[in-house]
Amino acid sequence: MSFLNQDLLSFNQTAENADEAIRLAGKLLQQKGYVSENYIEKMVESYHENGAYFVIAPYVAIPHARPTDGVEKSAVSLVTLSSGVAFGHKANDPVRLVFGLAASSSEEHLKVIQNIVALLSQNENIKRLLEAKDFEEIQPILEGLK
Repeated sequence: MSFLNQDLLSFNQTAENADEAIRLAGKLLQQKGYVSENYIEKMVESYHENGAYFVIAPYVAIPHARPTDGVEKSAVSLVTLSSGVAFGHKANDPVRLVFGLAASSSEEHLKVIQNIVALLSQNENIKRLLEAKDFEEIQPILEGLK
């Protein structure tokens, strides 16, 4: 599983709305062969059908779709947004950290969620992610998860 590898990160991006933010995170996964283009659209469809249930904490969204929607290999991408985007979650909007989740199985899904929860369990890590301009600024906290 590829978890926030350097080539799966994009900092200080802009998105006009939740759909654009989801597509940015999905595109990182697709460009490296982890998901199909169809998977990105299924992520957006899932958001429209199910709402912002994946906005799990202040500033944090983890959009995803089903493994059968086009996951080739498990991976997590991250897009940081320079300004917050409303996803429609009363308590946790605006979103500034969009983790694109691609899991090839239920077991992988759980592993990925555990890694994200471990990363976000410390407020200092969230602050560092929000302020980061490049991979080097967050590399130490990612290495601490291994």
